[in-house]
Order: sequence, then C-alpha cells, then structure tokens
Amino acid sequence: MVYSYFPGCTLKTKAKDLDAYARRSAEALGVTLEELPEWQCCGAVYPIAQDEIATRLSSVRALNSAKELGHPLLTLCSACHHVIKRVNEDMRANEDIRGKANRYLELAEPYAGETRVVHYLEMLRDGVGFAELKKKVVNPLKGRKIAAYYGCLLLRPNDVMQFDNPENPTILEDFIRAIGAEPVVSALRNECCGAYVALEDKSVPEKLAGRILDSMRDLGADSVITACPLCRYNLYTNRREGHPPVYYFTELLAEALGVKEAN
Repeated sequence: MVYSYFPGCTLKTKAKDLDAYARRSAEALGVTLEELPEWQCCGAVYPIAQDEIATRLSSVRALNSAKELGHPLLTLCSACHHVIKRVNEDMRANEDIRGKANRYLELAEPYAGETRVVHYLEMLRDGVGFAELKKKVVNPLKGRKIAAYYGCLLLRPNDVMQFDNPENPTILEDFIRAIGAEPVVSALRNECCGAYVALEDKSVPEKLAGRILDSMRDLGADSVITACPLCRYNLYTNRREGHPPVYYFTELLAEALGVKEAN
C-alpha cells in the first residue's frame, strides 16, 4: 500500500514523536508513506466563511498533488486531517469555492475533490486491518489498561468526516485491543479538551482536561492515547498527581510492533 503523506507543521516541530513512530510502524507493516513534496501548512483551523478562499488554497495544493501522484492522501495530525478533509468536501460539493480556488491556482487540470483523504487510524483499520495488525504485534501490551481520547476534530462534523460514530466511537478501542492491551472507555473520550482557548485562558483547558483525566484515572487507566498534538498538549500540561501519562497512539503502536523500546 502506498499513500501520499501530509505530515503538517506540528509533526516537524513539537510533535516529532507522533510522526517518527508512525513512519517506523508503517514500514514494519509494509505500508509506504511518500511525503508530499513542498507541502505547506494546511491552515490549522478550517475556515467557516464560505467566501474565504485564500486559507483553503494550501490544502487544495496538497490534495491536487496527491491526485497527480495517484495515491490517497494520508494524514496523521487531527487538525490537519480535519482541515484537509473538509476543504476536499468543499472542492467536491461547493461550485463557488471550487471555481474560485481553481481560477486562483491555475492548475493544469481543475481539482474537484477527487483525492481520497485517509487518517492513519483509518489506514490501520481499513487498509492493514486490525486482525492483520494483531498478527504483526511482537510485543503485545498485555496487562496495560489504556484509555482512548478522541477529542473533537476527528469525529465532527460527521457528515463530512465519516471517521466513526461521533457519539460512540470505537476505532481507538479496537486499535488498543489489536496491540494486546485492554481499552478503558470513558464517557468523556470525545469531549473537548479546551483546544486553542489555552492561548487566552489557561484555566479553561485546565478544568476540561483535568475532568477528562479524572474520569480515566477513576476507571483504572494506566495511560491515555490520542492522535491530536493539541489535545496531547492540553492533557499533558494539565495532568495532576495520580493522572495517567498521555501518549501519541503511534508511540504504543511502535512499541507493540517492536520498533520502539518499551517504556
């Protein structure tokens, strides 16, 4: 399996572990990730205004590059996935946005949402398959009780993201089982961690993240996994004594596949 890969800015700076362990794990699974040449920031936040074209253009460039290369576009950062997939839907379904973006970019061939956007977790579930992943595990994480934290961006809006059930997701719990651990299911696993509010008022993510981690601790989780760099930052920064440590899911994937030393 070959995918065009969009790492995004954060995976080149503060979230290098998310990227590094994803690449090592993909190699162990026989999956080829070809980083897009000359990719640009996706914009980080999806532009709500329908007449805001400029902030969509970098995502369209990435989508069109993947189209020209003939591969699905794989993303890993939750924010990048959210923005790129929603912009792709804009280009498919919104004639006004599609027309303005194509006129500005002057592409050799107009782009109209042809690229399939895939999150790394979807690649594991639908490409590799969790049953096959389980066979590849050389270091099953037996005895570990792991809580999944989804956050907001992977799941909503469901009609566009189509990632999992937004109210009762299971993909991360299925992943946890595949690497040999026991999932801990918190009712707060898809609640907001505070997101970018942390930039203005640190008390908001402190309260929200603390509540999430309290729930997971009380259910007996010995660790928490997430796919979102911002979620990990808010959860990690606001941990209190007794709270479980927070990891990127790729860290534990790499550990289970034997391409990372056990913690």
